[in-house]
Amino acid sequence: MVEIAEIFRIHGPEYRAQFGDRMLPSHLRAMQDIERCRTEPLGGQVYHCETCQEYHYSYHSCKNRHCPKCQQDQAAQWLEHHKRLLLPVPHFMVTFTLPAELRGLARRHQKTLYNILFRSSSEALQALALDPRFIGGRIGMVGVLHTWTRDLRYHPHVHYIVAGGGLSAEGAWLPARQDFLVHVTPLSILFRAKFRAYLQKTDLFPLVDAHVWNKDWVVHCKPVGSGEEAFRYLAPYVFRVAISNNRILKLENGHVTFQYKDSATHQTQSATVPAQEFIRRFLQHVLPDRFIKVRYYGFLSPGNRHVLTRVRALLGASTVETTTLGQPPEVEEASHARDAPRCPQCGSILILVETLRPRSRWPP
Repeated sequence: MVEIAEIFRIHGPEYRAQFGDRMLPSHLRAMQDIERCRTEPLGGQVYHCETCQEYHYSYHSCKNRHCPKCQQDQAAQWLEHHKRLLLPVPHFMVTFTLPAELRGLARRHQKTLYNILFRSSSEALQALALDPRFIGGRIGMVGVLHTWTRDLRYHPHVHYIVAGGGLSAEGAWLPARQDFLVHVTPLSILFRAKFRAYLQKTDLFPLVDAHVWNKDWVVHCKPVGSGEEAFRYLAPYVFRVAISNNRILKLENGHVTFQYKDSATHQTQSATVPAQEFIRRFLQHVLPDRFIKVRYYGFLSPGNRHVLTRVRALLGASTVETTTLGQPPEVEEASHARDAPRCPQCGSILILVETLRPRSRWPP
């Protein structure tokens, strides 16, 4: 199977030679980490099987959140944790999409534009929900940033899972209708206005074509039932990278062929692009260092767990743990729990005979 690491090792030096002086540090680091993941330069352990008399090498993983080898198990744990936050009310998925005219700017200034995207969209939705014509109360929601289409093109947008109802100023629960949360037309206008106001506070505003402030911005809202399926849909995006290794079909003559599901026809398609273009598409979805791509608002924000407890009591639902929402404890615990390694041939317990020290990081 062709892996992203192999593509990076073969074609990465040429890509860095051509674009390295313009690449973001996070992109350079992601390439380096993925190329070295589970290889000798990262160090590891040497084990011996006394039954087979064979030696086995276990190299360390890079732990980069954009590495397809390092992010396979956490999505299910994240989903189980967040299912406990669901309320016994209808839920909605609200999606805010960044207009095409702003995407080039967002690629060059990711942290600034992504933060503004989160801030303006969340404030617009919460402000409209406070309107008595819709809910009239304070809502709770979880937002997840998503930057790619299925064929790896750049398409930044934020998905919010919103509980259908809000808490009034007097502390009463105000339910939303079964299939309606807010009107998307005024929400789109408010989103655009807030985004513009925040961008005006930066040096980037003069770089934007004024036409973008007069066009309709895309906002979509749909009911998603109990919310469990919506969380199931978003969970892979929290930990998954833009493309997994099993979607790459071949690397041949300097071109990469990968498969994807067409969003319109739901049919599996394949695309073949030059390796340099494949690397470019992959890297544009690498997030800035320490950027938080999952955020919580209203009574679902980490500082308002006492409010969530009150909401659950009003709805007759059981309470949940007052732990931080960012990452459930069991994820961290599971990451440290290691069973004794066993021989892949006979199943016997392996004996550690040597620890390999990692090599120094090579320059990007």
